[in-house]
Amino acid sequence: MHGNREIHFASRIGWLRAAVLGANDGIVSTASLLAGVASAHAAQGEVLLAGVSGLVAGAMSMAAGEYVSVSSQADTERADLARETKELESDFEFELEELTNIYIQRGLDKALA
Repeated sequence: MHGNREIHFASRIGWLRAAVLGANDGIVSTASLLAGVASAHAAQGEVLLAGVSGLVAGAMSMAAGEYVSVSSQADTERADLARETKELESDFEFELEELTNIYIQRGLDKALA
């Protein structure tokens, strides 16, 4: 066994993708809002208020969207787990064969799978 463990980032890619998308969306939407308010010759305080309001609204929108997304994924995973549990109880041999075939397709030899 190796003393140093490899670092894999694939498990973090969903979080990174959401963060980059959220930051990009926040920057573009806030900059567009500020450009629109400033082009209407609003006072400096009004432009600042519009910018802060846009940032808060965007953050709340992203938080709500992320919550709904995570909740939907959790609901789907719970439903899949319940279905697989029921299938394991009703036809164990078929489920074992199905799992074995999955590991064979991923490259394990049949004896190990």
